[in-house]
Amino acid sequence: MFAGMTFSPLPVLAAIAVFSTLAVHAEVPANLVAEGIPEHPAELRTKVSRYLQSRAALFQGWHPTRRELMVSTRFAEVPQLHVLKMPGGARTQITFGDEPVSAANFQPVEGRAIVFQQDTGGSEFFQLYRLDAKDGAITLLTDGKSRHSEALWSHDGKWIAFTSTQRTGTCSDVHVMNPEDPKSERLAAKIDAPGWGLLDWSEDGSKLLLIQEVSINETYLQIADVKTGELKALTKSEEEKVAYGGGVFAADGKSLYVTSDRGSEFTQLAKMDLATGKETPLTTSIPWDIEHLAMSKDGKTLAFAANEDGFSRLHLLDTASGKLSDVPSMPKGVMTTMEFHSNNHDLGFTLSSARSAADVFSLDVTTGKVERWTASETGGLDASTFAEPELVRLKSFDGLSISAYVYKPDAAKFPGPRPVLIEIHGGPEAQSRPTFMGRMNYLINELGMVLVVPNVRGSAGYGKTFLKADNGFKREDSVNDIGALIDWAKVQPDFAPERIAVEGGSYGGFMVLASLTHFSNKLRCGIDIVGISNFVSFLENTQGYRRDLRRVEYGDEREPKMREFMQKISPLFNVDNITRPLFVVQGANDPRVPLSEATQMVKAVRDAGRTAWYLMAKDEGHGFRKKKSADFQFISSVLFWQEHLLGGK
Repeated sequence: MFAGMTFSPLPVLAAIAVFSTLAVHAEVPANLVAEGIPEHPAELRTKVSRYLQSRAALFQGWHPTRRELMVSTRFAEVPQLHVLKMPGGARTQITFGDEPVSAANFQPVEGRAIVFQQDTGGSEFFQLYRLDAKDGAITLLTDGKSRHSEALWSHDGKWIAFTSTQRTGTCSDVHVMNPEDPKSERLAAKIDAPGWGLLDWSEDGSKLLLIQEVSINETYLQIADVKTGELKALTKSEEEKVAYGGGVFAADGKSLYVTSDRGSEFTQLAKMDLATGKETPLTTSIPWDIEHLAMSKDGKTLAFAANEDGFSRLHLLDTASGKLSDVPSMPKGVMTTMEFHSNNHDLGFTLSSARSAADVFSLDVTTGKVERWTASETGGLDASTFAEPELVRLKSFDGLSISAYVYKPDAAKFPGPRPVLIEIHGGPEAQSRPTFMGRMNYLINELGMVLVVPNVRGSAGYGKTFLKADNGFKREDSVNDIGALIDWAKVQPDFAPERIAVEGGSYGGFMVLASLTHFSNKLRCGIDIVGISNFVSFLENTQGYRRDLRRVEYGDEREPKMREFMQKISPLFNVDNITRPLFVVQGANDPRVPLSEATQMVKAVRDAGRTAWYLMAKDEGHGFRKKKSADFQFISSVLFWQEHLLGGK
C-alpha cells in the first residue's frame, strides 16, 4: 500500500535467504487453494503472530430493562455474540457457531429473546435466528436459503420486520413475523424490485418506513401499511436526484427525521412533515455528511454524527426546542452503530481510531460522561505506539483536489526513504477513514513501509459532486487519480520512488488491476482482493438482487457503447500491459464479485508469461472473515511484499 525512494534491500534479502532455509513450514489449511505462494517460514509466522491477535468489539444493542449490552467479538475463528453487565466487565459468550454473526437485537420490552442474522460460507444469503434468553435455544426463523435483511423489532416487542428475496429471488419484499411463532410469518408488502430496506417502525406498530436505493445518489422513502400492504411514496423522482440515508419517526408519528442531500452538496439532517412532505433542514451550519441517527425512546433526543474529513463528531438535537449541541467529552475516532438505552440518557456506540481497535462505549447525554465497555486486545502490542495518520491533499491530473491518510514508520528505527503501499478502498462509493489498521501495523512497524490510504473521486464523504465524478464513462478518471498519487509519492523526500505498490479489495481490487495496466512502469507489484477484472462479466454474473444497483454506478453493459467502453477499460483486456507481479485473493462463495473474475485474470496473466500468485478460500465470500483464512492471507501478503516490493534491486 506504500511508495518509496532510495532504499537498501540488503537486510530484506538476507531475511528472505534465512526464511528459505527453514525446514518447518505451516501447511496450507484445507479450506484454501494456494498457487505460486511460497511456504510460510515458521520464523515469519512467529514474528507476525502478535499482529494477528487483535480483536474488535461491535455494539449490537442494549438490554431493554437492565443496564447491560450486547457486543459481537471474536475469541476463536469468527465473531460471536457476548453480553456485558457493566463497563469493563467480563464478556459472556452466548452464541458459539462456526459462522460469524452479522447483526443482533434484543427483544425491546423484556429482553426475553435475541434475533440475530447469520450466513454460511460468506454467501451473504443471511438467515434470521431466535435465541431464547432463558435456555439459550436457537430457532431458525427464515427459510434457510433466501436472502434476508437484519430484523427490525416493533416498539412493543411483538413483531419483527425484514426484507426477503424468497418470492422471486431478487425482489426485496417486506415480511413480518412474531419470532416466538415462525409460522406467523407473512408477506406485509410486495415489492417488485431489489434494493429496498427498512428504517423504522411507527410507535403504534401500524407502519414501516422503507428506503429504496436506486444508487448512492438516488434514493426514495416510502411508508408501508403493515396490515394492508399499501405503499405510500413520501418522495418522488426529480430532475436533480436526491439521496436519503437514515430516517426515524418522530414521537408524535406526524413527522420524520431524515438525512438528505436535497439542495446541498452534503447530507443534512432534516425534519419531514408526513402530511405535506415538506423538509426543513436542521444542520445547514455543518458542512459535512450527517450519519447514524439514533432516537431516544421518549423521542426527546436525537443523536447523530457528522463525518468531518473521516472523523466522527457527535451531535445531539433537542427535538422540542430544535437546539443543537455537540459533545466535547467524546474521544476522537470513527463512530458506528448508535442506540439509546430505554432509560433515554445512555447512548451506546462503537468507536475506532488508529490507536484503538473498534470498541464499545456509552455516553450519558445528560452529564457528558463517557464510559468504555470493552477494551479489545491487540496481541500484547502497545497500541499507543501505532502510527497516527497524517491527512494530505494534492491536485490530481485535472486539478481536482483529492486526499489521503498517510501512516509512516518510526524514522529513528527506519531511517531514509521508505517503500510505499497505496491501499485503495472499495465501494466505489466507500470512504477511507482513520480507523484501526490492525495487522497492517506490522507493515509499518516491522517492515518500515509507508501506508498511503487515499480517497479518490467517487469516494463518499466529500460531497455529491465528488461522489459522482467517476460514474459511467468517467470511470478511468479515478484510476488517473491513483496515477497522480503515485507521482506525488515519487517526489516525497522520505518515500522510495522506485518502491511503490498497490493493494485493494472489491472495487479497490479493480483499481489495483487498472493501476497495473496504466502505471506498471511506476509500480513494483500489486495485490488484488476480490476485485473486478472485466466489468461486462462482472455485471452479468453478480447476484441478481444487486445487479441494477451496480449498473447505475458502472454503466449498463447491455448498451452497445457502454459495453464497448467497459471492455476497453477492463484489466482483463489490457493484461499485456501488466508487467509487474500480481497476487489475487478470492472467496469461492462471493455473491458480489464472482470467483470467475479472479480465475480469468490469473489465467490471463500467467498465459502472458507473468507472475500471478493466487489464493482462494472455499468457505469464504467477499473477503476473508474466518481467522484461519485471514491469517494465511496476511502472511502470504507479507511474503509477497518481501519478495516483490522490498527485495530485488
